[in-house]
Amino acid sequence: MRRKLLLGNWKMNKTVTEAKAFATEAKTLGREARANKIDMGICVPYVDLAPVKKILKNSLIVGAENCNELDHGAYTGEISIPMLKDLNISWCIIGHSERRMYYAETSEHCNKKILALLENKMTPVYCCGESLETYEEGKTKEFVEEQIRVGFKNVSAEDASKVVIAYEPIWSIGTGKNASKEIAEDVCSFIRGIIKELYGSKVSNKIRILYGGSVKPNNIKEYLTQDDIDGALVGGASLDVNSYKELLTNLL
Repeated sequence: MRRKLLLGNWKMNKTVTEAKAFATEAKTLGREARANKIDMGICVPYVDLAPVKKILKNSLIVGAENCNELDHGAYTGEISIPMLKDLNISWCIIGHSERRMYYAETSEHCNKKILALLENKMTPVYCCGESLETYEEGKTKEFVEEQIRVGFKNVSAEDASKVVIAYEPIWSIGTGKNASKEIAEDVCSFIRGIIKELYGSKVSNKIRILYGGSVKPNNIKEYLTQDDIDGALVGGASLDVNSYKELLTNLL
């Protein structure tokens, strides 16, 4: 049985002061989540990682929103995996649609990051998803399949199940226009089928696939009751501590 996973993504939000206040209020949630066999956490901006991790310790997962695949070098503004590990961070989002859209990040580049994270015994949360234009053209599965196949290139069967996949249709992120539970389940089931083709049933049954895109407390349960949706990657609803708590409450 795959454990449910509820992961917030703050994006470029919250100063250190704001992040510390949030973490202080949220630190008791980890115990409640674990008691109900749910993994819960937040991925936060680089400047917030150390203070949030210090407060939350091992109560909730604390992850980064991006990383560089190289250990060090003349790459101004980048953050390396050893830097994250030194802060005791072991989770990282890779390939979010905003990284792909605004910073020209490709699936090939994501693949390098995934391989580097796995080599360092860290958990990649690999995002995939299509634009409104691609969706309306009926090419969602073709588009997502390419992202999965390229993203998992040279990833061993042993490591594949350690990756978390997040399906986020770009047309539903931050728009309030969320995909129906049927659409989300259809694509997540399709992704699981690709993993099965690549690695077999054992890996495909183990890997966790999340849905993301205008997930809120009032709709989270309808998504997570679907067979192939194992959790949610939540943006705006994870920024307010009361909303964040309500996401968990509405799953129980």
